[in-house]
Amino acid sequence: MIIIPARLASTRFSQKVLADIGGLPMIVRTAKRVEHLDRVVVAADDESIIKVCKKHNIEARLTSTTHKSGTDRINECANILNLSDDEIIINVQADEPFIEPEVVESLMAKLKELQKKDEDFIMGSCFNAINAESAKDPNLVKVVLDEKNNAIYFSRSLIPYNRSGRATYFGHIGIYGFSKKSLKEFCNLSDAPIEDIEGLEQLRAIYHQKKITMLKVSSTGFGIDTPEDLARAIEIFL
Repeated sequence: MIIIPARLASTRFSQKVLADIGGLPMIVRTAKRVEHLDRVVVAADDESIIKVCKKHNIEARLTSTTHKSGTDRINECANILNLSDDEIIINVQADEPFIEPEVVESLMAKLKELQKKDEDFIMGSCFNAINAESAKDPNLVKVVLDEKNNAIYFSRSLIPYNRSGRATYFGHIGIYGFSKKSLKEFCNLSDAPIEDIEGLEQLRAIYHQKKITMLKVSSTGFGIDTPEDLARAIEIFL
C-alpha cells in the first residue's frame, strides 16, 4: 500500500503539489511514478487536490487540515481505508516526482523482511551517499547511522562535523515505511522537541527510542523544495 500525503498550504512553497511539471500536476506525476507497484492513495487536505487526482484517475481521500506531519496524515488515511495492522504502508512524499520505483520496491521488501522476524516496531526509510558540497544544503536532510544502519540522528545541518577530514555524508531520501500497527504507535507518541527544532517528523521516533531501519539505495531523484527545484524539474520534461 502506498499513501502520498498532500498538503496544499506548504509552509516553504505554497500549493507546490499542484504545480505543473511537463503537463501534469506534481501530485499526479508522483502518483503515476509508483502506481504500477501497488495500490496508491493520495491523502489530501483540500478538495482542490482531490479534484485534480480524480481527473487523472488517482484514488484520493480527504483528511484533516490540522495534521502536524505527513505521517499523521497517512495514519488518518489508513484508518479511513480500514487497513489491517499488518499492512505495510509506504509514505511517498508528494514532492518527489522523480522517486525511482526501484527504491520503493526495495523499502517494501526490507519492511516485509523485518515483519517476518516479528520486529516489535517496524519503521524504515532510505539514504544514499552524497558529496560534501551537497551536504551543505539545509533542504537536503542528512542522516547519521549506527553499525546496523539504524538512524542515530537526522539534521538539516552538516552532520557529522568533519573535524577529522574523513567524514562521509549520507542524504535522507524522502520516503518512509511502516506496518499499520507501528504507524499508529508512531502517531500516538508525544511530540518531540527535536522534531520541532529541526522540522523533521522522523525525529519523533528517535526521541522516543524507536528504531528506524535505514536502507542504502542508489538514487538520482530530487524533491521539490523550492521554486528553483521546480524550474529544474520543468527543464527535465521540456
